[in-house]
Amino acid sequence: MFSVTQPAAANKTEFYQELSLQLASLLQGEHDSIANAANTAALLYHTLPDVNWVGFYFLKGGELVLGPFQGKPACIRIAVGSGVCGTAVERRESIVVPDVNAFPGHIACDSDSRSELVVPLMQAGAIIGVLDLDSPSLARFDETDRIGCETLAAVFLRSVHSKE
Repeated sequence: MFSVTQPAAANKTEFYQELSLQLASLLQGEHDSIANAANTAALLYHTLPDVNWVGFYFLKGGELVLGPFQGKPACIRIAVGSGVCGTAVERRESIVVPDVNAFPGHIACDSDSRSELVVPLMQAGAIIGVLDLDSPSLARFDETDRIGCETLAAVFLRSVHSKE
């Protein structure tokens, strides 16, 4: 059984490096996208400080559909171009939002969320979904979080698309 341990890094960059190693270990040998998304969301939810929602949306039929997550019940479908998740897909880039109430068209799935980070999941140049993280604190996420979560998303993507 895998044991979740809080990375004991000296700084945030090292924290994400240690967390990416834990995630790779957790997902090693499993290639099912739902199982790996569920375990990725659980690991991030239980190790990242000050988050109230971590999960996945997958692109299906031209819209984002809720996947595995940890946190309160969430919006089930999000149109491409809508909210932070849909905008990240449309722009094909990660988005850090210090104050969700200041983001035009923000979709409030959980009124407790104050800041958000969304990382698009890309496979062979195509967007297949997003990794979405919310926090009850303003300005919780910064560029170090963006880079760290992009690394974590890459670990997830390698696990579901590799043939060991």
